[in-house]
Amino acid sequence: MQRTMDIVLDWRLHISVLIITIMSELIGVIAIPIGIGSILLLPLLYAFILGLIINPNVIKGAGVWIKDNDVKAASPLIVIAIMPFIAKFGTIIGPSMEQIIDAGPALLLQELGNLGTIIIAFPVAVLVLRMGRESIGACFSVAREPNIAIIADKYGLKSQEGAGVMGVYVIGTLFGTFIFAILASVLATTGAFSVEALAMACGIGSGSMMAACTGALASAIPEMKEQILALAGASNVLTYATGIYLGIFVALPLTEKLYDLLGRKDAVTKVGE
Repeated sequence: MQRTMDIVLDWRLHISVLIITIMSELIGVIAIPIGIGSILLLPLLYAFILGLIINPNVIKGAGVWIKDNDVKAASPLIVIAIMPFIAKFGTIIGPSMEQIIDAGPALLLQELGNLGTIIIAFPVAVLVLRMGRESIGACFSVAREPNIAIIADKYGLKSQEGAGVMGVYVIGTLFGTFIFAILASVLATTGAFSVEALAMACGIGSGSMMAACTGALASAIPEMKEQILALAGASNVLTYATGIYLGIFVALPLTEKLYDLLGRKDAVTKVGE
């Protein structure tokens, strides 16, 4: 209870957030043409950069204003801050149920897209970067919370596979929203993919990444904002529901098999080792 009150009364952190929010909103959306489309710089990106600048773990001089206790208090507040956004998805999915049902098989099959990490990233990790079994944990999924649970249960987080999944989780937490926002804005403005497909691709089982992705799409195509939010929200819910089974029964066994086929037969580390 005392810890909760300390976080609630952390005025230094709240003032920092308020100033960053005002500055980011005042800058607004900036479109940068790049030939095939445009990169949309959103207030979310400015907030991300400003947050890094005042983080004493990134820039030591920032410790004059933000203390270690403030940094620790910020982590649980992320969950609270994103709650209104998740609630908004709930209110949109219901009225848009007809459009979601029309998406049908595409919405269900979008989960297979999460296997792209195995096809694209895994060979690079093993053959180019010469990673060991860390590559299995790092590349069998997008390394969000359910995927960490799978690795923790099978290998343990102190294993090589555990180091791999945690490494990608940390990097994804730090830079995932930034990369998702940039990718979504570029792909939306090129016209190479349908907006519905991009909206479904936003739902990968991460609330913050989905928020960045849908924000970029909605800024690029504002007339389809409600449809984008509905499809992304439904996709995210389905990913939470089915992703763990896809990881256990398809992605992880497939990654293990590919690891052997690529000529790496290191001994499997055991849970707790």
